[in-house]
Amino acid sequence: MAEQSAIEWTDATWNPVTGCTKITAGCDNCYAHRFSERFRGVPGHPFENGFDLTLRHERVDQPLRWRRGRMIFVNSMSDLFHKQIPTSFIDAVFDTMESADWHTYQVLTKRSPRLRDYMSKRYADREPPAHIWTGVSVEDSAGAARIAHLREARSAVRFLSIEPLIGPIGQVDLADIHWVIAGGESGPSARVMQIEWAREIRDACREQGVPFFFKQWGGFRPKSGGRELDGREWSEWPTAKRMTG
Repeated sequence: MAEQSAIEWTDATWNPVTGCTKITAGCDNCYAHRFSERFRGVPGHPFENGFDLTLRHERVDQPLRWRRGRMIFVNSMSDLFHKQIPTSFIDAVFDTMESADWHTYQVLTKRSPRLRDYMSKRYADREPPAHIWTGVSVEDSAGAARIAHLREARSAVRFLSIEPLIGPIGQVDLADIHWVIAGGESGPSARVMQIEWAREIRDACREQGVPFFFKQWGGFRPKSGGRELDGREWSEWPTAKRMTG
């Protein structure tokens, strides 16, 4: 667990799983993949096996030992709903999140059908916990189906991470979506985000009453272009309050 995170919309990260596989154009320049592969073959390093999918059983209960409440991004180095992760392991992660309920958790995936099905089954006969937020990554209009899947999931707070934004989203229905994050790509091969794409998302949020968080323009480094869009920073949050120390 990283007790501090450079990600503007969270406080910390928790990785009970590391490693993943690329499934969309948004994955092409994945930071987590690039970082992990630097250490492939280094004996004893946490990423000795690079970005191979790895279940970290020893980390499953970490939030229980972290007593000060905070916002936690779950699996910043993987995807909890990857098809190779056993449902029993996902159950264990959710058991921990439900038990350590003094934190708020942000669970983000590109595998939206599995998220929808899992949440609908786990919370079929009870209310989903307000401190577990679920979201999907969307990089352009091709990923819009994930928004519909998220809408169908039983979740207290649903959010979109439209990052890296590599193409226009088009008209988007934000019904039952509680928060939208958007941002450009960063890294050595970062693709340029057009201002019209970012404005389109912001304007949709304003028209439909959804909080909007503009994370970054991106570039070679995450903070290369700053965070301002049309002369101001957008740092809105959903109605559920952000955890503070």
